[in-house]
Amino acid sequence: MQKHQSSGSGSSVLSPTVPADIGETTQRQRIIEAMIDSCAAKTYAATTITDIVGRARISRTTFYKRFGDKRACFTATVDFCLDELQEIAREAHSQTDEPPQAVRRATAAILAQMAARPAMAQLLTGDAVSVDPGVVVRYRKILIPALEGLWESAGLPTNSYIDPGLAFSRAQLLVFNQTAAGRSDDLQVLLPDIVYLAVAPFGGHEEALAQARLARPANGEPAAGR
Repeated sequence: MQKHQSSGSGSSVLSPTVPADIGETTQRQRIIEAMIDSCAAKTYAATTITDIVGRARISRTTFYKRFGDKRACFTATVDFCLDELQEIAREAHSQTDEPPQAVRRATAAILAQMAARPAMAQLLTGDAVSVDPGVVVRYRKILIPALEGLWESAGLPTNSYIDPGLAFSRAQLLVFNQTAAGRSDDLQVLLPDIVYLAVAPFGGHEEALAQARLARPANGEPAAGR
């Protein structure tokens, strides 16, 4: 059973404090962050609108101005998390990187962000899938074409050593198990395995193995950025 961590929020859910200068964008961001934290602490099913407005320090009226209901807020929160990880992955490598190196660096950046934000990791690997199982298909539609595009843009043939869908499923299971065990903050221990699974369907076994070796920590320091 997935462990959930307390956000440590001390705000009252009965009398939220509403900053006078809070703008629409800030309100929406506060609500999304509150949803992430509440799901980590209580699960999506147990989270209430009262929990969200208390953590976000807004009124219920403000919540309903931004979102129609709890599910709409949750969907927007998942979208936000995925967009953030995609941007982090894009910024982690340069256009001069060879595809295998780009994949390694992007994977390292994604795992580092999820480790730094365990609540986000819990939401994406736990609640997001249980609330909407179809989100797994969406994950694949984002990830697999992006990886294929790296090889195509470099003019390199892909080596179908392993089916991309199977590799994705294996990587997802590794992350889920780590998160469910309450070790989201140590997701980077999975980096060599995840890198191998990300590279193998396109670059083949030897290239995937080489990148996985480069991703192994040396003297306690992450090696993925080399």
